[in-house]
Amino acid sequence: MNSLDELKYDKDGLVPAIVQESKTGEVLMLAYMNREALALTLRTGTTHFYSRSRKKLWRKGEVSGNTQTVDEVLADCDGDTLLIRVRQKGAACHEGYRTCFFRKYDGASGWKVLGTPVFDPKEVYKKK
Repeated sequence: MNSLDELKYDKDGLVPAIVQESKTGEVLMLAYMNREALALTLRTGTTHFYSRSRKKLWRKGEVSGNTQTVDEVLADCDGDTLLIRVRQKGAACHEGYRTCFFRKYDGASGWKVLGTPVFDPKEVYKKK
């Protein structure tokens, strides 16, 4: 693979991107990239994604300040999923947690929240 166009984007032109903390291997989030978001990520060294709900590009941390500095970008064997290894500043989750994967299923009591939020999303994402 020599080109971004060689990735296998879905029918909407998107490819899933798993974001992982470089130092610890902790999975921080899953988001989607189109070709433009991936090109911006590679050019700037900070993560950019495509919002499926808002139908637009966004830069991680543009509102919260919780940015991701890219260490490396890897494609899986099929070329249809990316692994982005980053250095996370602050929290990755828009709900204020370090990782988006902060709930663990316990058969006896259902979903259990792990950890505590790093920031209050009501304060960070105030409606203007």
